[in-house]
Amino acid sequence: MSLFKRLRDLTLANLYTLIEKAEDPVKMTDQYLRDMQEDLEEAEKAVAAQIVLEKKFKQLYEEQEALVKKRDEQAHVAAQAKNVELARRALEEKKAAEQKMNEYKLSYEKNKLAADQLRAKLEEMRKQITELKNKRETLVARANAAKAQKDINKALSGIGSDSAMAGLKRMEEKVLQMEAEAEASGEIYKKEKSLDEEFEKLSRNKEIDDELAELMKKYE
Repeated sequence: MSLFKRLRDLTLANLYTLIEKAEDPVKMTDQYLRDMQEDLEEAEKAVAAQIVLEKKFKQLYEEQEALVKKRDEQAHVAAQAKNVELARRALEEKKAAEQKMNEYKLSYEKNKLAADQLRAKLEEMRKQITELKNKRETLVARANAAKAQKDINKALSGIGSDSAMAGLKRMEEKVLQMEAEAEASGEIYKKEKSLDEEFEKLSRNKEIDDELAELMKKYE
């Protein structure tokens, strides 16, 4: 189990530190996950093989244990029947079965202990993989947020620049000039309109005066 062996002395906290210092933390995390997944598969095979041994010796131990009990009962039956030779044979086989039972029991206990230790390591590996997967999701979210912020900053980078402010000021001056010209043209138009109105008024007054003179002549 290459990665597990290389990093067996590293805590997840140290591993996270290495990941976050990497140029691309997400890619590095993905690589660690792939390697750890391969290690997990190898560990699962090792645990399965160890469990087979555990069960095998457990079965052999239980078989000899049952045989010891059986031969002991048979020895009692033979003794009650006063069959000394049969009782002796039963006790001899009981003794041999006890020896095998003890050997198988020792092997079973050793293999069970080894299997339990491998199960614990396997569970720890699964836990680390789960935590690393969660860490990856956090890193992806942070990376996406950082990229979005970078894009926003890039888009807005020109807004506060001197050239942009100078351009904005020129636009403001242009608008002020246009407003002044519009106001001036309005004054000119107003004056021209007032002059026309004076002549029109004068024309109307002359017509009234002429009509009044004609009317007064009638009554002279």
